[in-house]
Amino acid sequence: MSLAANVRTHKLSPNVTLCASGFNQVAADSPALEAMTDFSRVNVVSIHLSALVDSANARMISRGVRLLMVVGDDEEVVGLITARDVLGEKPLQVSQARGVKRSEVTVADVMTPIASIDTLYLREVMNVTVADILHALKELGRQHILVEDVDPLTGQPRIRGLFSATHIGRLLGVPVLGFDLPRTFAEIEAALAN
Repeated sequence: MSLAANVRTHKLSPNVTLCASGFNQVAADSPALEAMTDFSRVNVVSIHLSALVDSANARMISRGVRLLMVVGDDEEVVGLITARDVLGEKPLQVSQARGVKRSEVTVADVMTPIASIDTLYLREVMNVTVADILHALKELGRQHILVEDVDPLTGQPRIRGLFSATHIGRLLGVPVLGFDLPRTFAEIEAALAN
């Protein structure tokens, strides 16, 4: 069947196998940029601060992410929310403290505000390795860390990307699941030692 002048489909060959790279996509000594989710190449997923926590969870699931950037009415970043924030104890604590149903808790109630977010500067990330990023995440006790640079068009600061322990683990060939940070880092470190 012809889809276009230069593109033709064919039936899948019998006895076909999967292509496997046979190696991890990064190593401990790889440049950190190789493990960064770069928002100039990948769309950032955001949510409004007034959205309900359950909506944030649904958005994370549908987009396959564990972190959303939280924006206000003017689309300026006001914080971030993670799957741990949504699925952990925070929504229940807010619900009990305010005397509201858990389903009424908003993103603003449980997000990490911008003033509390640790970031790395892109110019510094360019000179470090994946192992350095993992060490920083472990020291901070965080699953994610944002990367900031300056928009060349406006001269204003912007969030350029992020590092995720889970993503780095996958790139290293480590199947990282769950929210147990010490276990996540132990699994990654064990993989690096091999």
